[in-house]
Amino acid sequence: MNLEKMPTLRIGALEAEIPIVQGGMGVGISLSNLASAVANAGGIGVIATPGIGQFEADYDTNPRDANKRALAKEIRKAKAQTSGLIGVNVMVALSNFDDLVQCSVDEGVNVLFLGAGLPLGLPETLPLDRLGELATKFAPIVSSGRAAKLVFRAWRKRYNHVPDAVVVEGPLAGGHLGFKKEQIDNPDYALEKILPDVIAVVKPYEEQFNRSIPIIAAGGIYTGADIHRFMELGAQGVQMATRFVATHECDGSMEFKEAYLNCKKEDIVIIDSPVGLPGRAIGNKFLERVSSGVKETFKCSWKCLRSCNFRNVPYCIALALTNAKIGNLESGFAFAGANAYRVDKIVSVKELVETLVGEYMAVVMQRS
Repeated sequence: MNLEKMPTLRIGALEAEIPIVQGGMGVGISLSNLASAVANAGGIGVIATPGIGQFEADYDTNPRDANKRALAKEIRKAKAQTSGLIGVNVMVALSNFDDLVQCSVDEGVNVLFLGAGLPLGLPETLPLDRLGELATKFAPIVSSGRAAKLVFRAWRKRYNHVPDAVVVEGPLAGGHLGFKKEQIDNPDYALEKILPDVIAVVKPYEEQFNRSIPIIAAGGIYTGADIHRFMELGAQGVQMATRFVATHECDGSMEFKEAYLNCKKEDIVIIDSPVGLPGRAIGNKFLERVSSGVKETFKCSWKCLRSCNFRNVPYCIALALTNAKIGNLESGFAFAGANAYRVDKIVSVKELVETLVGEYMAVVMQRS
């Protein structure tokens, strides 16, 4: 299998053999096992940080340290299993955003993906006047040209530096979405429409800072032909998450993976997350129960999300997603992309990547 025929993805001095970033999936769905397997297959493997410390013994009494410690452990485990590229996804909405970003930089991760909110500022503990000298590269996740403009403008003004790459996530993604409910099915907000807007925003900054800033397309990308299409539209790479759930190496439970295998198109629903954003998930009895007005009982050991008003929410999303990770879908649910219903078997990461490369090359051959 000659992977060299597919374009590489360059972020600064980093180079991924194949232009595929595995999307970060919390709680605990993409940890060191999946991330290292993707890195070994030539892509960028990504560890998700939400709730990462949930399985540390002192999580209830010392959540901040538990999260930092768990993240450092996962990064080290991943790096021990691969010489490829490892990324970390940190949600801007997390209360401990600064801790997790600093920990990722300290542990020498290759790329930090910053989403679920606009990363207009970075932790004061970083060398903010020398961001370009850090080994870690920064890639905000945006869902519009306007959002990209706000981030780039803020970084240029504050740090005389701009992000090293940008992920543009369209409305077909799984999990929390950066769109209003009415925009999700509106063709004006499709990934094909927003990608050129982001490219147009970033181009002047490439010229001003005299460097290439790759754009990575995300949300609903399922096949090698999809990858080819978005790269034809100007992306230098793609981010995929849903496909990587149905792999042996995915860190979620077998029950979590089976939710993907067993779902039909009509099972994939848009929910109102307690975080205040719409999200895409696989409908189940738990979601039916909470949407009917039932309030789940839970105790909040700490306010993990800045925007969460835990006294008023119908359920704790961190707990629901933790339950799903360990296979208790009676008390939780699985986030999933719009194409999750197309998943029909579990394969190795290597096999999945070979399939995607083969599909991509088939389009190239067809065109030549």
